[in-house]
Amino acid sequence: MNDMPHLDWPFFEPRHRAFAAELGAWADAHLPHDHGSDVDAECKALVRSLGDAGWFAHAVGGTAYGGAAETIDTRTICLARETLARRSGLADFAFAMQGLGSGAISLAGTEAQKRQWLPKVAAGDAIAAFALSEPEAGSDVGAMRCAAREDGDAYVLDGEKTWISNGGIADVYVVFARSDAAAKGAKGISAFIVEAGTPGFEIAARIEVIAPHPLARLRFTGCRVPNANRVGADGEGFKVAMRTLDVFRTSVAAAALGFARRALDEALHRTTTRPMFGQTLAHLPLAQAKLAEMATTIDASALLVYRAAWQRDQGRGVTKEAAMAKMAATEGAQQVIDSAVQLFGGQGVVSGETVEKLYREIRALRIYEGATEVQQLIIARELLKDTTQKKESA
Repeated sequence: MNDMPHLDWPFFEPRHRAFAAELGAWADAHLPHDHGSDVDAECKALVRSLGDAGWFAHAVGGTAYGGAAETIDTRTICLARETLARRSGLADFAFAMQGLGSGAISLAGTEAQKRQWLPKVAAGDAIAAFALSEPEAGSDVGAMRCAAREDGDAYVLDGEKTWISNGGIADVYVVFARSDAAAKGAKGISAFIVEAGTPGFEIAARIEVIAPHPLARLRFTGCRVPNANRVGADGEGFKVAMRTLDVFRTSVAAAALGFARRALDEALHRTTTRPMFGQTLAHLPLAQAKLAEMATTIDASALLVYRAAWQRDQGRGVTKEAAMAKMAATEGAQQVIDSAVQLFGGQGVVSGETVEKLYREIRALRIYEGATEVQQLIIARELLKDTTQKKESA
């Protein structure tokens, strides 16, 4: 495994370098080289292993609740995902979903909610899920139809959610639903903690995707949730969701970075060991050009990823920067991995080959937590907003 020379960049502090080295050594020693066909069982085992080792402490906020710090450190989250993704896509998934699934509770939960769930999530004793998307409301959250009707001391949920990671294996779901039917767009949405097994809540269908992980469609039919399970104020669910995604969106780019680095590792090994025309493939100028492009793309992506992570940790807004990082890193990783497959030749498309698995892993990240086209709209919107403000202040 190559080292991580980018840790010498000024974005990082000594604690970040120590964390990355420790997690990397642990991952090399404990992560399986391959996952079996039972993805649910493998994911649960990874949650247990990561929890026992204490890594989820970095994915929740609040030392009183099992967190490593009072607030979630974005650079640490990104280093964790890059490090894990470089070795195991499913391990990265398990880590990320614990943080994303419980993120709303870390950011906006009551004291009772935090004490009930965050220590369990940090220890790996409870698996978390984030339920925002619907069949007709993915990037367009304002089209949400899942309803939450207040009824005495409870809310009654009716509707569906889909593309929910950890769906079917999670113990606790943070579900977003429209609590004000008259409100338009993203207004009138609230967030609720729904425990697995709650009457009226069922897994409607499991969803199989090209990079296997637990994924499901959820259905709520007269599902009663106590008022005490609402996360944040009534009608403030969209803000809670965006605050949660703001923490973790940059980490999606970091995961893509990890996949790309593994692809380059594989390509370097392949080209320096594969005989070709009386020498190795690495001696051919076209192969060298491909490797150069891969390395440059990775470094360019890393600069954007850790600029956004550093900026957020300074308490500054990162709407544009996170979108740039997510777009550049996921699109760049797709190109890097495709190049690795090409350098492998026919072996690169053999099922189970590392670069073949990476090819399937990366495709979802170009859509997950906002497709590339959505990131382009965000970047353009922020640029135009800045331009307008400059003109108005001139």
